[in-house]
Amino acid sequence: MLELAHRRTALPAHRLQYRTAVMSTVTIQNLSKTFRVKHKRPGLAGSLQSVIRPDYRAVEAVKGISFQVEPAELLALIGPNGAGKSTTIKMLTGILYPSGGRATVLGMTPWEQRRKLAYQISSVFGQKPQLWYHLPAIDTFNLFAKIYELEPVAFRQRRDLLIELFELGDLITIPVRKLSLGQRMRCEIAASLLHRPRLILLDEPTIGLDVVAKQQIRDIIRRLNQEEGTTVLLTSHDAGDVESLCKRVIIINHGQIIYNDRVSALKRGYLTRKTIDVRFAEAPPADLALDGIQVLKAGRLGLKLELDTRQTSPEQVIQRLMAIRPVVDINIPDPPLEEIIREIYLAESVKPAQNEVRDL
Repeated sequence: MLELAHRRTALPAHRLQYRTAVMSTVTIQNLSKTFRVKHKRPGLAGSLQSVIRPDYRAVEAVKGISFQVEPAELLALIGPNGAGKSTTIKMLTGILYPSGGRATVLGMTPWEQRRKLAYQISSVFGQKPQLWYHLPAIDTFNLFAKIYELEPVAFRQRRDLLIELFELGDLITIPVRKLSLGQRMRCEIAASLLHRPRLILLDEPTIGLDVVAKQQIRDIIRRLNQEEGTTVLLTSHDAGDVESLCKRVIIINHGQIIYNDRVSALKRGYLTRKTIDVRFAEAPPADLALDGIQVLKAGRLGLKLELDTRQTSPEQVIQRLMAIRPVVDINIPDPPLEEIIREIYLAESVKPAQNEVRDL
């Protein structure tokens, strides 16, 4: 295993002052963002009127959210399209100014100290490449070394380390346009780590990738977090990213946080139905019936059951099953995270429509 933690990229002297210890990597307090957009009136007369006297409306993308990200934490920020995830990420990088509230990243206010903060953080947007499309990735690496003012020897050491870690040896000199999406994303993330950021913001890093490529990206992210202590804030529509990488998840919907807790607590809190796969040593009775239990599938020796945990506990069901016949094997798998999140979204759907608008 590569000892990443002991091979750091040297920083210019004028940047060392920004590596100060902070209690939380990210702190957000009542952060909000409202966009002012034109509203086109229907019909020809309305179109002419819209040109002469435009009608503006306010769209609330983020509505007073608050949370913290601790050092070396791997946190997921998830939600449906338009929930406010990317807007939040852009405010944390300083790309967008908030309409209200406060935020600090590594002790700095992003939209006021964006240039200083850029030396300490990095971002990867799955649908917005930063690599030069017609040039090999190595050219972008060299450009980043100049942008981040990396000392040449230290840069070469860091570059070679990342090429080895991301298995880019055969890809680094190929024009980016000729790489597959998975290969390009490995190069994208490697480029974002050249200056050894303390925080990396990943917005849909596995979008469009196949199963193998997704797992490669997840393994790399996990390894960097463990060996370099890199704090990771991840947004993704892929529940596999959240489940395999993150211990804590924040769910945002309609611009507001509706859940902020551990992934395990998410499963426990919203897990009302469980399936039980049981295999007996002898064939169970053909007319087997258990109160509160639904038989989904029945075989000669095995059963697949479903129960509502609000009415019957899995422990009670297991005891009743073992009293019927000797049990050879029993399994109670958790449902996919997608199902749990979908239940939360459905519960939230009764609330006011997303992105409430009003005339200005």
